[in-house]
Amino acid sequence: MKTKAVRLYGKNDLRLEEFELPEINDDEILMSVVTDSICMSTWKLAKQGEDHKKTPENIKEKPIIVGHEFCGEVIKVGKNWGNKYKESERYVVQANLQLPDAPWCPGYSYQYCGGDATYIILPADVMKQDCLLPYNGETYFEGSLIEPLSCVIGAFKGNYHLIEGTYDHKMGIKEGGNLLISGGTGPMGLLAIDYALHGDIKPKNIVITDVNEERLKRASELYKTEGAVKVHYVNTAKIDDVVAHLKETAGGGYDDVFIFAPVPELVTQGSKILNPDGCLNFFAGPQNKDFSAEINFYDIHYNFTHYVGTSGGNTDDMREAIKLIEDKKVNVAKVVTHILGLDAVAETTLNQPEIAGGKKVVYTQKKFMLESLEKLMQDENSELGKILKKNDGIWSKEAEDYIMKNTEEI
Repeated sequence: MKTKAVRLYGKNDLRLEEFELPEINDDEILMSVVTDSICMSTWKLAKQGEDHKKTPENIKEKPIIVGHEFCGEVIKVGKNWGNKYKESERYVVQANLQLPDAPWCPGYSYQYCGGDATYIILPADVMKQDCLLPYNGETYFEGSLIEPLSCVIGAFKGNYHLIEGTYDHKMGIKEGGNLLISGGTGPMGLLAIDYALHGDIKPKNIVITDVNEERLKRASELYKTEGAVKVHYVNTAKIDDVVAHLKETAGGGYDDVFIFAPVPELVTQGSKILNPDGCLNFFAGPQNKDFSAEINFYDIHYNFTHYVGTSGGNTDDMREAIKLIEDKKVNVAKVVTHILGLDAVAETTLNQPEIAGGKKVVYTQKKFMLESLEKLMQDENSELGKILKKNDGIWSKEAEDYIMKNTEEI
């Protein structure tokens, strides 16, 4: 079977190509891909090329398919998996395989397995790690946002606090505590706000910071105070004493701090506002391998403050994300700001930092350039824009159905 895919050959070398997939063996599965969501991690991958820790050194000779936030259907099942997976079943993949002897992951490491393609072959690694998961949501694009939501879930589970009177830890954020999402108006920060509001453990205050007034305004329109959970937005660019202001906003220090931008100053600020037994999670993945920041070791020793870093979720996080989306408890559609076809993936990926907005959803079977939802709504002659207006500018099943029916196949 022929496939079209965006493949990485080296640093900044992404190419859309058509090529023949080999016949699957008994331990593989042939899949279609319908949607992929572009992640900043793929931009980092493209920048680092063969130097990336998850990428084989020989990608110039054996390029890998990029994209790891994808959703589609089973086409053909190798006989070793026939008792578990069925043709036409909708699926998502947990890309963080956590193999015991290699760092390989879909979208980073495999010749025939990645999200920015029309058809792919899932290697045995995926199924053996139980990372091919059924998904019964009503849209494909929400399926592509399960993986990023699982990363947020994993981060929230990664925080920990002492059980009073012991040195044992209770995992997760603090119930009824103060939670800071620093640099939190990007797509991952928005997912964190949604999960903080609708997850099982709820804080008392959620404070979101950024230095961009437009992004803060959009976030404040999407996520508001709900019940006993109060939501606050702070533009730190306008404040002289950020630490004092953040404490005043929440009525004290913070039990959980999440850093969503790799800025040393944010880490230091977070260190200064931690309550005793508070936990700071450095979520943002820096490009600079020498990234460091000043933190308070007095508080670590005497006030038992904690520091963690999480990168990706696991399969259990993915299952929780699937259920939250299927049950419509978390609305991941709110983070989508752009759509595109497979032909626009390479350029969009390489220019991710310069493109404003949130998540960019790829319809991999389609051919069309990057479209901003905001601009589509401004076009009075756009049928898609009319659909968006009906839904307050938020991507939806109706919008996806329109794309699937009315845009050119690649």
